[in-house]
Amino acid sequence: MLKRGDKKLYRSWAFYDWANSVYSLVISSAVFPIYYESLTATETTDQVYFLGTSFNNTTLYTYALSVSFLIVAFLSPVLSGIADYTGRKKTFMQFFCYLGSLSTMGLFFFTGIENLGIGILFSILASIGFWGSLVFYNAYLPEVAFPEQQDKVSALGFTYGYIGSVLLLVFNLMMINNPEWFGITDPTLPARISFATVGLWWMGFAQFTFARLPNNVFHKKPEKDFITKGYKELQNVWHQLKTLSTLKTYLIAFFMYSIGVQTIVLMAGIFGSKELGLATPKLIMTILLVQLVGIVGAILFSNISKWFGNIRALQITIFIWMLVTFAAFLLQKDDPNVDIKFYALGGLIGMVMGAIQSLSRSTYSKLLPEDTEDHATFFSFYDVTEKFAIVFGTWIYGAILAISGSMRNSVLTLGVFFIVGLVVLSTMKKTKYVR
Repeated sequence: MLKRGDKKLYRSWAFYDWANSVYSLVISSAVFPIYYESLTATETTDQVYFLGTSFNNTTLYTYALSVSFLIVAFLSPVLSGIADYTGRKKTFMQFFCYLGSLSTMGLFFFTGIENLGIGILFSILASIGFWGSLVFYNAYLPEVAFPEQQDKVSALGFTYGYIGSVLLLVFNLMMINNPEWFGITDPTLPARISFATVGLWWMGFAQFTFARLPNNVFHKKPEKDFITKGYKELQNVWHQLKTLSTLKTYLIAFFMYSIGVQTIVLMAGIFGSKELGLATPKLIMTILLVQLVGIVGAILFSNISKWFGNIRALQITIFIWMLVTFAAFLLQKDDPNVDIKFYALGGLIGMVMGAIQSLSRSTYSKLLPEDTEDHATFFSFYDVTEKFAIVFGTWIYGAILAISGSMRNSVLTLGVFFIVGLVVLSTMKKTKYVR
């Protein structure tokens, strides 16, 4: 078995980002939202019927994702407690990976408004699989790398993810834009094939990670009634967490700035399309730009954290995110250079998106008690914090939009949460590994 700190081990762990990041790019950001809009909206209406109720098509999709986030938020702590008690962290990670990848493949059968239920159901299940597997994947970080390695290793994962997802997206876009090259005549088939390729890519490349990740690292020998024992494991971690003031402060800061980060990531495409009137090719170009610049950003800020410490590196990224919200507020639809400015904004987002996500993960990992074996349970609280931030952030975004009638005001409001996050982070005490 490979030992902690071994390059082969942590590179295998990081390779899971290569496997699953295609979901976040192709399904969450680039192809599926556009495909969904094309099937569910007409020139006369964007209303759809689901479970006997009329919904705005975008609202229904947002609700579906919110349901998936809430399910993961409520399930992950209990399942993580069971995983830590039994030592079966990899088993849970595999379950969610296969649930997500198979559900993504299931989107192939979403062909039109007549089977909208298939699209919504598999969207929810795929999202649960993606976010659920991340809980256990992230929990492996303190077990595959030493604290002084974790910033670099976390950034390596995001770098692999950006490269892999761009490669598959480029192939899928080539097929979508030039179906005749592949002998395809059905207009829906290229996008549906792309969903199938995402699921196959995710499941297939995940095997490299699963082959080397250890199961039952601490050689647990669980007794029967593991559900009750897992719940007690969760309670124990919760009691520990309440005594760890630095970790609590960090989670509060993480919650605040995650409201802004995750909401912007989810809503950027809709903002560019509906608020600025940008065409789909320009939006996809921006998404590709974000991914490519993200590679540079993740590596750059990993080094900044090494030179100046995690807290200072995170503060810099949060400050840049504040600038992003202000710059987005200033963008005007009738500006003749709005597309160029949106590209520039995308480049700025790319520089800090991977950086803040990578550093957030490694900083949390380095704040965990050195003697703990409950990594999955501790990371479940990290995950729950992020999910509630997403739900709260999207709700705030929608509420401000409903009140003001402008997404620009919604984006500007998100800047407040970055400010609060920055202030809270500035009060955090330095530790042995986090300074």
